[in-house]
Order: sequence, then structure tokens, then C-alpha cells
Amino acid sequence: MMLRNMIILTSVVAAMIPVASPAQAVSNSATPAFVPPSESQIPVDGFGEMVRKGRDIFINTQANAREYVGNGLNCVNCHLDAGRRADSGPLWGAWGMYPAYRSKNERVNNFAERLQGCFEFSMNGKIPLADSDVILALSTYAYWMARGAPVGIRLPGAGYAKQDYEPPEPPDYERGKKVYEHRCALCHGTNGEGQKAAGNYVFPPLWGPESFNWGAGMARLQDAAAFIKVNMPLGLGGTLDDQDAWDIALYMNSHERPQDPRFTGDLDETRDKYHDGKWSLYGRKINGHLLGGPASAY
Repeated sequence: MMLRNMIILTSVVAAMIPVASPAQAVSNSATPAFVPPSESQIPVDGFGEMVRKGRDIFINTQANAREYVGNGLNCVNCHLDAGRRADSGPLWGAWGMYPAYRSKNERVNNFAERLQGCFEFSMNGKIPLADSDVILALSTYAYWMARGAPVGIRLPGAGYAKQDYEPPEPPDYERGKKVYEHRCALCHGTNGEGQKAAGNYVFPPLWGPESFNWGAGMARLQDAAAFIKVNMPLGLGGTLDDQDAWDIALYMNSHERPQDPRFTGDLDETRDKYHDGKWSLYGRKINGHLLGGPASAY
């Protein structure tokens, strides 16, 4: 009965999800977001076959690229609507911006390297080779989705709407806990553990051993708050106010998760090198617990 109810809940929530709308963006951009081609336009040929393979990996990474995944997530958990939705890290907004310099590793990255980083950090997994079928398929899917978009120009709705996004008041753990319990726990669980149906996550874990690691972008409060504000609760994006979004982000990221794979063996050194920003909780003590400490890492 529990499994049946969970499947019904998943179907209901999926039906509620609206088409991506730039009006929901934190940035409130007046410029319409780019509209990618519909899936019905994927060509029926060898190229289209690779596009579909990339789409399938993106939607169900657990089943189609399992050897590179170390947690319970799929790409689509942080890039909604199969990577199409504005202000949810859409693929069409990323493809045309690479090669690009990234402060994360202090060098110019191409698009394949950007995808590899997602597997290493967000998926807490292994890095596929740049010439692997997985990277080729995902790159092809992104390239197809971005057809017609200008290259080298940041499009409205690309990435997460975090530019100049600041909390009205400093984020608060107790406020975040209350809002999380009221607006988020139904899907993601009281302890952020997510929910499964038939052995597969239908709602992703937000912390703990099956979630993203400390090196993932979502572990930074500004990324998490911007994503939550526009996209959560699922199907009801834009219904939380700014303070709620920031408070939930702080509550979510005040819990332990897998270690940053760049961990040097010294927590302070790792924080100084990779997390030296006001919106990272890594290496900080919350409620008496030192986040990211090697003794507590999964």
C-alpha cells in the first residue's frame, strides 16, 4: 500500500509541474528564456539515436550510467524537465558557454570536463573518460538542445538565478527547519533521506550518504537557495519567499554529506583552498557538529 501511494504521489506531482517560465526566475528578467526544440524534433537517424541516449542517461543516470554514480541522484534532480527548464541549470544554457575558465579548478574547462565534474561532485561518483560514450551522449544531447541559441552569450534562464541574490536576513537554522518540515519533508523525508519506490528514488536525498558531496555546487547556499526559490516545492516553484528559500538552504546544508573528493587530509586547509566563501558551511560548526570533518564523512 505504501509503495502504491508513493507511486500515485509521484504521478500527481509530475502532473503538477508546469512548463518552464522565466516569470518564476529570481532575477525577474524581462527577456524571454530560450526555448529548446521539443523531443518530437529529435531526428530519426544515427545522430538522433545519440541524442536519445544522452536524454536517457540524463533522466535515469542510475540505470544508464550506473558505473559512474556513487549516490542516489540522477542528473534531472538538479536540472529539471530533462534539462530544459529555465533557472534550473538547463543544458541549452550551458552548452554555448564552454570552453570557459572555472575558479573551481582554476583553469579553462571544455564542456566534457564540465560534465565530468558533475559526476565527481554532484553524483559523488567516478569520472567518465572524456571520449566515453556517456560523455559523448550527454554532450550530443546538450548540443541538440542548444541548437539555434547564440554561442558565448549567457542566456536568460541559464544556470541558477543566483546573481546578486542575497537573503533579506541572515539565514537561520531553526526557521529553515520549520519551513522544511512544512514544505519539503513530504517528498524528501524528515531526515533528508528522500523517498523510494520499487527500490529507486522518486524524490532525491538532500543530505546523508546518498546525496551530493561537499564539492557540489548545491552545497553552496547561494546555489541551493536560488534553485529552491524558483523550483521548489516541485510543481509550486516561486511560492516560497526569499527568506524561506535561504533558510531551507541553510538547514539542508547544515547536515553531513559525503566528503569533498579534493579533501587534502586537513579540514582547515581544504576549506581555505576550495570553500573560502561566505556561503559555504564546509568546515564550520553547526549545532556542535563540525561539517566535513574526516571522522564524520561518509
